[in-house]
Amino acid sequence: MTRMDTATILASVRELKLETVRLCFVDQHGILRGKTLVASALEDAFESGIGVPSTLLLKDTSHRTVFPIWTEGAHIGDMPLSGASDVVLRPDPNGFFPLPWSPHSAILLCEVEDRSGRKIPFSSSGVLRRAVEALAEAGYEAVFGLEVEFQVYRCIDPARDHTQTPLPPETENLTQGHQFLTETRYGEAETILDTLRRTAEAMGLAPRTVEIEMGPSQFEFTFAPGDPQTQAARYVMFRTMVKEVCQTQGLHASFMAKPRLPNAAANGWHMHQSLMSRSSGRGVFIPDRQDTLTPEASGWIAGLLEHATALCLLTNPTVNSYKRFAPFQLAPNRILWGRDNRGAMIRALMMPDDPTSRIENRVADSTANPYFAIAGQLHAGIAGLSAECSAPKPSETPYSDRAQALPTTLTAAVDEFESSSFIRKAFGPEFQRYLATLKRAEWDRYVMTISEWEHQEYFGLL
Repeated sequence: MTRMDTATILASVRELKLETVRLCFVDQHGILRGKTLVASALEDAFESGIGVPSTLLLKDTSHRTVFPIWTEGAHIGDMPLSGASDVVLRPDPNGFFPLPWSPHSAILLCEVEDRSGRKIPFSSSGVLRRAVEALAEAGYEAVFGLEVEFQVYRCIDPARDHTQTPLPPETENLTQGHQFLTETRYGEAETILDTLRRTAEAMGLAPRTVEIEMGPSQFEFTFAPGDPQTQAARYVMFRTMVKEVCQTQGLHASFMAKPRLPNAAANGWHMHQSLMSRSSGRGVFIPDRQDTLTPEASGWIAGLLEHATALCLLTNPTVNSYKRFAPFQLAPNRILWGRDNRGAMIRALMMPDDPTSRIENRVADSTANPYFAIAGQLHAGIAGLSAECSAPKPSETPYSDRAQALPTTLTAAVDEFESSSFIRKAFGPEFQRYLATLKRAEWDRYVMTISEWEHQEYFGLL
């Protein structure tokens, strides 16, 4: 992203004749929340910030507040929770995105502070910023590349009847599947894909490829490599843009990990990552010889493998996420690495003299909060480097290997996250308790919901 300042943003607002500016922050689920200001109020917002209820930071995926805000003295660390008091959104001039589909408006990303001006320790941007700082202290900078899978469906019934709230919309496919990278399928969806690509380009999100993916109505965008904070912002803005643009055209876009629709394929988010020495500027994953790992690459892979179960809550944050970990579906289900192997959790793509030498972590799905997920990759990689760990032997049979399995449920992932001394040290105990509380509430709602399977199994039998 282009570095900007307050004066430049205010001048841009006037030059573009914007009427409204949407002040947003990235919440715990990677979703944008905030308030829309008339353009004339923006200068005051830069000076004083704008208040929003602190409960926005305390909600699970049902938008329900899961912390005891009506209990006297309730708090997370030093942050008081009682009474749904305010936190402050502080505009970040480097997060300014005019909206091509809404040319009178723009999104301006914000930092979240408490009323005394202190950064919220578990805010998305703060969590990633501290991980980047830790990597810099270790002498490195990271470069990430994004591959994002999602579906776009035609909306038949938007489910807006009073009795339907909050049911999902009824949809049908835009394209049939499964015809991976098939030109004719691209032609069928070219109109909406062109719109999404052009909009992403106009927003400075730097898309590189537009692809037909495995399943019906499933697509993939990849993006130019960039630093962790740029990529996290790109991811959130892309996901927001796709959903809003599609909605204006009678379409429904979903990044759900495994939609419950006939023949629907799972949506993964593949995190390509490489490491640069801050002193030399050289990529430290570039091997000297074929089929070898540099010490840095070996340590980084070892760290990601060692802490994979603890990190699953960050890379795979929903109940539905764990339905994606199925064998032979190009998604991992075991903790291992391989050389250019798309079934492995870690895919190593490293060649002598190749400046793009990198690893690809294929574990994450498209519902992840990218700030949390990327921060987890950085902390785990740093841990592997600091301990001078070495990666185990690569696997050629990722689905039949005897390696440790990834967690199979959200509650198992919460258990791993909550008991991890690595998470406690890297992210702090406040963040650990905070996210575990949110996700346990989500799991509890899930297990207390009477499912279609239960009704079919028992209603007529017992």
